[in-house]
Amino acid sequence: MKATIDEKVTVNGMGAISHENGVFFRVWAPNAHSVSVVGTFNKWKDSFNLLKHEENGYWGGNVPKAKVGDEYKFSLDTPHGKLLRNDPCAKKMTNSIGNSIIYDSDGFDWGDDNFQISTWDNLVIYELHVGTFNVKEEGKPGDFYGVIEKLDYLKILGINAIEVMPPFEFPGDFSWGYNPTYPFSIESVYGGADAFKMLIKTAHEKGIAIILDVVYNHFGPTDMDMWQFDGWNENGMGGIYFYNDWRAKTPWGDTRPDYGRPEVRQYIRDNAMMWVDEFRVDGLRIDMIPYIRNVNSDENPNTTLQEGISLLRWINGEIAEKYPWKLTIAEDLHGLASITDKIGESGGLGFGSQWDADFVHPVRKALITQEDADRDMESVCMAVLNKYSGDVFKRVIYVESHDEVANGKARIAEEIAEKNVNNWYSKKRASLGVALTLTTAGIPMLFQGQELLEDKWFSDTDPIDWKREKKFNGFNKLHRDLIRLRRNFNNNTEGLIGQNTDMIRVDEERKIIAFHRYHIGGKGDSTVVILNFSNNSYDDYVIGMPQNGIWKLRFNSDWEGYDKEFDSFASTDTEATQGEYDGLLFNSSISIAPYTALIFSQDRE
Repeated sequence: MKATIDEKVTVNGMGAISHENGVFFRVWAPNAHSVSVVGTFNKWKDSFNLLKHEENGYWGGNVPKAKVGDEYKFSLDTPHGKLLRNDPCAKKMTNSIGNSIIYDSDGFDWGDDNFQISTWDNLVIYELHVGTFNVKEEGKPGDFYGVIEKLDYLKILGINAIEVMPPFEFPGDFSWGYNPTYPFSIESVYGGADAFKMLIKTAHEKGIAIILDVVYNHFGPTDMDMWQFDGWNENGMGGIYFYNDWRAKTPWGDTRPDYGRPEVRQYIRDNAMMWVDEFRVDGLRIDMIPYIRNVNSDENPNTTLQEGISLLRWINGEIAEKYPWKLTIAEDLHGLASITDKIGESGGLGFGSQWDADFVHPVRKALITQEDADRDMESVCMAVLNKYSGDVFKRVIYVESHDEVANGKARIAEEIAEKNVNNWYSKKRASLGVALTLTTAGIPMLFQGQELLEDKWFSDTDPIDWKREKKFNGFNKLHRDLIRLRRNFNNNTEGLIGQNTDMIRVDEERKIIAFHRYHIGGKGDSTVVILNFSNNSYDDYVIGMPQNGIWKLRFNSDWEGYDKEFDSFASTDTEATQGEYDGLLFNSSISIAPYTALIFSQDRE
C-alpha cells in the first residue's frame, strides 16, 4: 500500500514534533531497510506511514492525521527481522514497557516566568527524591504535585534550590532514578512532563531554583528499546547507542553510551539542552562522570575516554555561553580541580561546581566516630579549607546525600546510635554536622528529611515521615536558623557568603576548631565559628579574634529551644580585647557546651 506521508513538510528535531500540519516524526536507525511510524492515528498499521530515508541513517516524515496525545512506535524492517520500537526521544510514555505518546513541547503556559537562580555564593541546595518526599497514598510513590505542596515549607526553611534526583522513565513505580530507560521522558508515575514543568514554574514563583540530576554514564539497563535498537550489534552488546566492546562495561551493566559516535553525542547534548531550554531548569547535576571520562574495567583500568571528556566540555560550554547563570555540578568525587577549571585551562571540563568527597568523608568520620580521642581534627580542618579552581563555591558540601545514607550507610544520627536517633549523642553530633556544612565555604546541601532527624537509611519505598516535623520542631528550627545565617538574612553574617576562611585554632587535645569566615572583613561581615567535637564543656576558653569589641552570639546549637535535652550552656556575647592570641591581635573568652557549634559576628555600625 502506498504511504500517506506528506512529503512537503520537514521539521527540525528528533522524535515526534507536533505542528499545525500534523506531527513530524524522525528517528535514527542506520541499519534499517525501511522505517514506518505506527500508532492510534493509523490503527497501528505499519504500511500506512513510511518514513523517508535521510542522511546519516535518519528517517523522517510528516503524518497529518497524528495529533498530541496519540500513542505511537516505530516499525523497523531490518536484516534482523521486523522490530517494533519506542521512540528513544519520546517526551511522554504510558510506562517504560508501554507506548510513546505525542507531546506538545510548546503547550505549557509558563506565564511571565523569567526566574534566574541565585548567585552561587547564596545557594542552599535541598536534594530530594520525588517518589518518597511527600507520599499521599500508602504503597504508592509520591509525585511532583506532592513536592509542590511542600514548596512553602522549603521556602520557610530557607532553601533556594532543589536538586531533583533523576525523574526519567524507569522500570516499575519505585526507583532511585539512576536507571533511566527513556532519558527524554519524565516518569509517568510522577506525573509526566507537564507536572514537572508545573513544579519548576511554581518553585520559580517562590524564588526556588530547580537543579536536575541527569544520568549519562549509562542507560537502563532494562526496559530499554534503545538496546540493539535497529538490530545491529557487535559481541552481543547494545548496538548503535552503546559501545560494543570492552568500553561498554560499567557497574550498571554493559550500557555505556558510545560518546565517540556523532549521533549519540548529539542525542546526549540535545537531552541536556532540552532541560535547560524547554524545561527551564536552573542547573544540571551530572551523575558519576568518572564513568564518562574514563573506562574503569578489569581489562583496561583507568583508560581515558577523550570523547567523553569532549562531550562534557561541549555541554558545559554551551550552557555557560547561553545561560552563564545556570549551574552545572559534577559528581566526580576524585578531588580534581580540572573538573571545575574553565574549558581550555589545565584540561578543565568547565563544571560550575562539584560534589566534594574531601569534605563529606572526613567530616562524617569525625561525627560518627564513637570515642572523642579518635577524632582527627586536622582532617576536619583540611575539609573546611579545601577548595577547587581558586573558588570556594566550586564545591558542593554535605554530610548526607542519597549515596551517603544508603548502600550500607545510614543517616548521621542512625550511624551514631542505631535505632535510637532521638538520643542526646545523635542529636548533638548531627546538629554539629549541619552547622559545619552551613558555615564552611562552599555550596551547602541538605538531603531530604535531614532537618527532621530522619532515621534509618534512604530507600525508594520508605517515604519521609512528616509527623517528625512536629515531633522534632526544635531540630527543624535549628536548620532554619543556620540557613538564615548562612544566607545573611539579617545582614550581620556576610562572611558566610564570602570567599575567605582563616583557621584560628585546631585544638587536637580538646577537639575544638575555630575559623574566621569573611568577604572583605569588618563588622557585619567577619563571622567566627567555633565547634566542639568533644563530650566536654569548656568555660573561659580563650581564642584569637579578628577585631576588638563586642561579638554577638548569633547561634548556639546547644540552645534548649532546639531540643529539650540540650542544656542552654552559658554561652553568651563576648568582648574581644587587645592581646595577641592565635596569631591575631585580639582575643576573647568563650564558653562552649559539648558537641556544640557557636557563631559570632559584630553588629554593623
